[in-house]
Amino acid sequence: MDRIMEKNGDKNMTRTTRPALKAALAKMADQPRKASKYAQTVSILWNYATAELDWPLGPNPAKNLAAYKPVREYQPWPAWMVKALPTAPDNVQIAAHLILGTGQRPNAAIRMKHSQFHGDTMTVRDEKGGALFETHCPPRLRNFIATLPQLGEYLIAKNLRQPVGYSAVEKAFRAWRVTLGENAKPFTLHGLRKLAIVELAEAGCSDAEIQAVTNQSAEMVAYYRKGANRVKLSKAAQDRRS
Repeated sequence: MDRIMEKNGDKNMTRTTRPALKAALAKMADQPRKASKYAQTVSILWNYATAELDWPLGPNPAKNLAAYKPVREYQPWPAWMVKALPTAPDNVQIAAHLILGTGQRPNAAIRMKHSQFHGDTMTVRDEKGGALFETHCPPRLRNFIATLPQLGEYLIAKNLRQPVGYSAVEKAFRAWRVTLGENAKPFTLHGLRKLAIVELAEAGCSDAEIQAVTNQSAEMVAYYRKGANRVKLSKAAQDRRS
């Protein structure tokens, strides 16, 4: 509320429109949780002003916008940015390896526990559907996790029983991204999930194989597959034919 007051306190509240709110949220597309919180706060303030203060404001322009997601296509990280990961803070490095290795949404990956890894398999939570499922743990991720000290139940541990939150990791990521220059600005933690799917596609995986890793719908796999390199895909196909 303080942030909203600081930026909008001198403006006429009755002129607030839904398109203007959506445009403001779109500017925070790389911080979806922050955008959702802003929309929720505006909605609460609007309801309070009309119901408790009897201000003649009209319909709430922020109604249901907390679930609004601006249309934005996340870009897969380029190779140079992945190569720069050793310069990132430890929590960002761990988060990046988990997202890339599991193909899951950043928040689900960041909240993974040591107990979810069992040798060459891992238990992953589909954050959207809430389901737990067993999948193969790739050697690259398995070997990375083996190097980590166990500081608590979670791989990114705040203390013995709690994980470091998504917001803290995302904030550290954005601070590190600044050090990489303007070329890094378009990329987000979500882009690592897309990179995981692109890498699977370029390795010649079928849609069903990719779904077994990410638990996404066939439509979403097809959508993400569009980012795969056609030359690499065609080589994999021709190699199998020969």
